[in-house]
Amino acid sequence: MVRSPERPASRRKVVERYTWLERVTHLVHLIAMFVLLITGFKIYFMWGVMSFEAARTWHMIAVPFFLVANWLLVPYNIFSCKGEKCSFRDRMEHFKESYVFGKADAERLVGTIKNFFGKERYPAYTIYDERSEHYVTKLHPAMKILLVLESMAIFLVAVTGIVLYSLTWSPLGIPVSQWILSVAWFFASLINFNGLALIRLLHLLAAYWFVLELIIHVGIIEFDPDAWKYHKAIFWSGEEDLSDRHFVRVIEESDQTGTAKEH
Repeated sequence: MVRSPERPASRRKVVERYTWLERVTHLVHLIAMFVLLITGFKIYFMWGVMSFEAARTWHMIAVPFFLVANWLLVPYNIFSCKGEKCSFRDRMEHFKESYVFGKADAERLVGTIKNFFGKERYPAYTIYDERSEHYVTKLHPAMKILLVLESMAIFLVAVTGIVLYSLTWSPLGIPVSQWILSVAWFFASLINFNGLALIRLLHLLAAYWFVLELIIHVGIIEFDPDAWKYHKAIFWSGEEDLSDRHFVRVIEESDQTGTAKEH
């Protein structure tokens, strides 16, 4: 990996990278996902680590924590704000620049690939604007792609999980399980497949996706000593020192052109 030439940081500037609720959300998501994966694979492959009843119980306990973290807390963390810029337009702009993969992200992603072959220094994926005191983005460009796929996998595992939980689940008399099963049978019939078997297969494939995503997220993107500061921030401090120039770019108050300066 090609590094930027050593030079002293202009000054120490510590900012809040993650709020306490964002750190709690991440931790709940992580623990719930591990419980779901371990117990789910035990149920599917009949591992001998615990009884079937215990695995199913823990699986069902983890489900609401996983869904609340991803479908309630994550959206709240994304769209909540403090200060003057809290209009709907401001929040949508924040969402777009922070989480939607765009041209700048594509350029940074190409830069990371070139860096792998020693052709270019590793591009910054933390971009902080000192003038407005907010992060333009704090995600690796590959993570913006993974988040879309993860959202799809969460929806898929939740929908298929309803049928696997109960073929007759009908809250308030609404035959949700039967509706899902009917849709599954429609698509399964197109490929001469069993509808319930298709649901089981999709549920399993979604689980495998979470394993693959974990490997990419931690094992590839962040398996770097210089990226450990982000692990400390998300699990403990919530803070980032912007004077640490690794993967960081700062748009300074003195920069009137809006051009980001890397530290």
